[in-house]
Parts: sequence; C-alpha cells; structure tokens
Amino acid sequence: MRIVRVANFVTGRSGGLRTALRHLGEGYLAAGHEPVLVFPGERYGDTRRPWGREITLPGPELPGSGGYRLLAGRRRLARVLADLAPDRLEVSDRSTLRWTGGWARDHGVPSVMVSHESLTGLLGQWRVPAGAARRIADRLNRETLHRYDQVVCTTRWAAEEFQRLDAAPVALVPLGVDLDTFHPGRADPTLRERYADHTEVLLVHCARLSVEKRPELAVAALARLRRDGVPAVLVMAGDGPLRSALARRAAGLPVHFTGFLPDRTRLAALLASADVVLAPGPVETFGLAGLEALACGTPVVANAASALPEVIGSGGLAAYGTPSAIAEAVARLLARPEADRREAARRRAEEFGWPAAVAGFLRAHGVDRAQPPGPPREPAQPSGVTPPEASATP
Repeated sequence: MRIVRVANFVTGRSGGLRTALRHLGEGYLAAGHEPVLVFPGERYGDTRRPWGREITLPGPELPGSGGYRLLAGRRRLARVLADLAPDRLEVSDRSTLRWTGGWARDHGVPSVMVSHESLTGLLGQWRVPAGAARRIADRLNRETLHRYDQVVCTTRWAAEEFQRLDAAPVALVPLGVDLDTFHPGRADPTLRERYADHTEVLLVHCARLSVEKRPELAVAALARLRRDGVPAVLVMAGDGPLRSALARRAAGLPVHFTGFLPDRTRLAALLASADVVLAPGPVETFGLAGLEALACGTPVVANAASALPEVIGSGGLAAYGTPSAIAEAVARLLARPEADRREAARRRAEEFGWPAAVAGFLRAHGVDRAQPPGPPREPAQPSGVTPPEASATP
C-alpha cells in the first residue's frame, strides 16, 4: 500500500511528532508498504529517507511558534494528494488539516486521523474558559469523527475527549521507544561533570521551550529545591520561542541551556546521566521524551494533568503543576535507592516498543501487518509543483 501521511508542526528541530513519524515510516517500509510524508517547509522538496519519501510544500510560518509552518494551500495539497493516489491517508493535525478527511472520502481513500494533542487542553492553555473550551473541542472532535474512518489515540487520556461524545470507539495505540539508542549504558560521567559535580543533583528538562510545555515550571521547581537545601542544577535541552524569557527568569540559578540536540545519542547520554527528568507540560498526550528518559534508566516527574502519568507508571511520579509539588516529587524520588529507581524506570520503558506501535497503526488502517507485500507501485510525481531544484537524493 501507499500510505500518504500529512502533518503540520513538523520541522527539522521538532521532537516527539517527528520521531514518531520516522519510526512509523520505518515500520511501514519493513512491512512492505510505501510511506510518503507530506509536511510544510520553507521551499519545495522531494527526498528519499530511510523511513520513506518526504515531500515538503512551501507554507507560511506560524507567528510566535519558533519556526512551525502550516500547509495552508488547500488546492495545492489536494493536487499533490490526487497525484500521489494514496491507498490510505494518515493525518496528524486535527485543526487546519481536518478537511482532508472529506477529500479522502470523496476519492474513496480510507483515512485515519492521529490525535497527537488534547484540543480541550490546548484551548485551556490559550486561556479559553473551561466551559467554552470543552464545547469547542467537542464540536471539532465530532467533525473529526464524521470525516475520518478511524481516529487513533496514543493514550486513554487522549481518547477521553472522544469517548465523552458517545461516538464509535477510537483506536488506542501507544507509541514506542528506541530501547537501543536510549539505554542506561549511555550514561557519561564526563558529560555529567560538565553540569554538576558529585555532590549535586542533575535535573533535565527535555522539550520544546514553548507555552504548552510550561518550561518555566522546571525553573521555578529548581528554585524551590535550592531554597529547601537540595543542591540541584537544571539542564534545559531544547529550543523554542520562550528561551530568552526563560534565561531571564533563570538568572542567578544554575540553569544551563543546550539548545536543540540533533544527535540522538548525545541526547540519550544526557538523559542517562541525569538524576531526574522533569516533564511539567499539562497537555502532553504521550510524551516521547519522558519515555526516552525512562529507557535511559532515569525516573520522570510528570504533570498530573497530562497523559504522562499513564505512560511513566512506576517509572516516576506525577505532581500537580506547581513548583512546590514538582520539587516535592523530585525529593521523594531522590529518597529512593538509586539502583531501585533506575531499574524501575528502565523496566517500565521496556513495555513499549515500536514494532507493537507499527502493528497497531497498520491495524487502524485495516491492514494485517503479516500480509505479504504486493508488487511495488510506480512512484508518483506530484504535478504542477515540482521546481527544477527538487531533490531526490537519500
């Protein structure tokens, strides 16, 4: 099958969504399918990757987003989809791309919408009153359920806002983690000493520095810990529109900003070298960075309002979204024997694997992963959009 995947909010520096798209694409290829990913960029591109073909379409940058772009031209995207002639359509954006479900139905293409966010939670982060946020989310989610053949959620927490509509059940498919790249053996004493000495506690916040991630809670929790006599230091791994404001807030505190870390093994070394990873975002619907920390044997303190407590299980603790609650949870984790807390973290991560996630997504597409692949299809070339400089290099 040709599985065309369409996504917004994907950049060269995006985190969990891009990671998930990459691993799912690799799994689709291994199962004998042809994944094609269409997402916005600064200019047109057509590139072959180890996880499938990537087509970028020029899209406007979303103001204040730190580089995110949108697939804003419906006619152009519709032409590309028609030229690609997908056997299945998989969409990752319930806001601006919801119209593609109608396109798929009109063209007889089975479609799947992947819920990567809680609309109710996001509207709350944008200061929409709770009652209005719920009504708006319910209306948009009813439209999504009507337009797509299947909705996939990665946690029960994310599925709740669909289940309250008394609609057809959504598919629950947890994502996975790369247990080889993210491993306790990645711990690097030299890297750790760059940020903390043997008497100090190393905390890491690994996420985009944007409003919905609430990174300021990590800085405030660090300040609370130090007031309580805990010699903690904090590494903020990631970049985003709030970095300058966070640097000002962290003045006088031992906070280190690494910027975006493109090297996954370097990121794994940082996570494995930490004592605790903080994930204070209240609207995380899965939290791949938290799961990667667990795979490295590092416990996680997550926001109790998010889906992460469901994911981290016994590998960490949940705390309400206040600096004092997060600091208290960190102290409780540190009170456990180090070997016990690290073993519990790794053991929890081992319950998640990408092969199971790929199989679940293929089931959502109505495909048995064990089916033998058919003859390869001729690669489709979108018409009317290919400039002379389009790349086809690996």
